[in-house]
Amino acid sequence: MTIDHQVSPWFTRAPVSPVQERVIQRICARSAPAGTPVHVSDLPFGGVQIWMDGDEDRWSLYHRMARELRLAGWHVEPAADRLLVLGWSADGLTHRVQVLAAALDGRLADHDLTVFMAVTIATRLSQEGKSPETVVDEVEARLRDDLRWPDRLADLDGLQRTATLEPLRLRLAQVVGLEAKVRRRCAEHLSLAVRVATAVAGGSVPPRARLSRLNACLSERVVAASVPNRPPGRSSDVVPSLTDCASSPR
Repeated sequence: MTIDHQVSPWFTRAPVSPVQERVIQRICARSAPAGTPVHVSDLPFGGVQIWMDGDEDRWSLYHRMARELRLAGWHVEPAADRLLVLGWSADGLTHRVQVLAAALDGRLADHDLTVFMAVTIATRLSQEGKSPETVVDEVEARLRDDLRWPDRLADLDGLQRTATLEPLRLRLAQVVGLEAKVRRRCAEHLSLAVRVATAVAGGSVPPRARLSRLNACLSERVVAASVPNRPPGRSSDVVPSLTDCASSPR
């Protein structure tokens, strides 16, 4: 395993930036129970340490935190009562590239599943008497949880990733490029879910929903079959026809 180090084989000399500490804390806090404080501080010779107070089952919590941190590309070492993040891992970054690519070819390529989930959830909530605004917000929240990547990428906001070793710099650049694609694809799915939920519950499409022509074409038949009395073209916000799909860029 190749780990990026500035001076010695094990630690970086430069202190960790406050932004990196906050990013690591956000990632770990997402794996911890709500309201549980997660402490992060830098190590004397580089890297950071993470620990929690209390007598809870910290081993399982640390295990989940380490898994998320490794997924982000860091090298993580467990200690008796804390985690140590020691730098970028070549194996971890390679794994992240594979996971991001798999997400793009898997769940994030399945727009029809997003439509099906949005219709199912919005129909049930509408039947329960929820307001259109509540239905749309709940559908969007459920889809965010299902996609998983929106929260994972939001944890990394503001993080500047650098490395001293050329192979790691190239791998980090590849990771950043794939993350940008995943972020755009997630935004498309959430926009699609919001518009479908609006078609089911009624009301106007929120300004945040900017649906691409491709996604509209992929989902038009599903929406037409699933939303009673709301065929495409009947609402004020017309969905593009399927004949427009051929010229739509992916």
